Amino acid sequence: MNFSLYIAKRYLFSKSKNNAINIITGIASVGIIVGAMALFVVLSVFSGLRVFSLSFSNDFDPDLKVNPISGKSFVISPERESHLKNMEGVASYSKVVEERVLFFFDGKEQVTYLKGVDANFTKTNVVDQNLINGKWLEPNTIQVVIGYGISEKLSLGLFDFNNPFEVYVPRKGKGVIESEAEAFNKAKLIPIGIYAISEDLDSKYVFCDLNLARYLLELKPNQISGLEIKLKPEASEANVIEKLNILFQNKVDIKNRTQQNATLYKMLNTENIAVYLIFTLVIIIALFNLIGALIMMVLDKKSNLKTLYNLGSEIKDLKKIFLLQGSLLSVFGGIIGLLLGIIVVVIQQQFSLVMITETLAYPVVFSFQNVVIVFFTIISLGFISSWIASSRVSKKLLD
Repeated sequence: MNFSLYIAKRYLFSKSKNNAINIITGIASVGIIVGAMALFVVLSVFSGLRVFSLSFSNDFDPDLKVNPISGKSFVISPERESHLKNMEGVASYSKVVEERVLFFFDGKEQVTYLKGVDANFTKTNVVDQNLINGKWLEPNTIQVVIGYGISEKLSLGLFDFNNPFEVYVPRKGKGVIESEAEAFNKAKLIPIGIYAISEDLDSKYVFCDLNLARYLLELKPNQISGLEIKLKPEASEANVIEKLNILFQNKVDIKNRTQQNATLYKMLNTENIAVYLIFTLVIIIALFNLIGALIMMVLDKKSNLKTLYNLGSEIKDLKKIFLLQGSLLSVFGGIIGLLLGIIVVVIQQQFSLVMITETLAYPVVFSFQNVVIVFFTIISLGFISSWIASSRVSKKLLD
């Protein structure tokens, strides 16, 4: 191996007498460098877009969400709540009640979610930090906070006392309905804040006080539809989930952020894989130049190889020369391409040269995982290309 490596390094760093081989080798080197740089930059861009896309849901979704396995609500007793408050790894929790209901304002209507929250909600969620107008609601009031999308659709502003903002919730029970009062629980609400996170979320929720939501949905004082939990930074998610299942006797469904947005995560992962495969195909095409350059090198060094063979070198050692030469070329090309890609990514992070809008820079994220992926891809494909080219060396060729 040392003999083959020595000869491979000589062939790699010395120019051939045939200028065409030098040109093809140079093109192959540039192809590897550009391919590695492009793949790393694109993966960094998609990592940035992933973080940017998830930032909206992360601002809204808790670390863990507890919902009933069956039905729409469950009862949390004071004893269980005390255990939850003192549970290791839990920073804070919030009791919530939510249901799709009908809203009316000034002759317009919209069906969306009414979400009742308690005073701890702002400790587990940062929706209140995304208010673009007004303020967050106060407990035990008929105040509500609405999304920007709902505000636009209903032409609803804040503190409009001339036109009431009403909510209609179907009442429980059976029998013939003779009047609107028997069919619905309703209340007049006072919008005091508007939040803006994303297009979907801005049209999804109207936040109100937990007790008001319980009254409208005819729930008991300790009855809720879910728990939203914030974990401590050093907490083990798996351990907390296990303790919660023990506390609620496996009668609840516990989801982390990935599970709460399973469709979004699946879409982002699929896009990332698709882009990786497309740019890997580009690198494979570029590595055809490497195969061609090595094969021409084999033919150019035929007389040298024949001399080495006559001096006692085995065919497998002669094959290793070109296998190592191509592999070394891939390693050096991959390293240079990665360094250039890292420089591009860091410059974009620091100076925001490429902008999506006047105020929003194109998001990129430097990740060691992407470095490993790109380097492993280049080395693997370079090794395969070198092996294909080195297989041309045979006793028949030397004879």
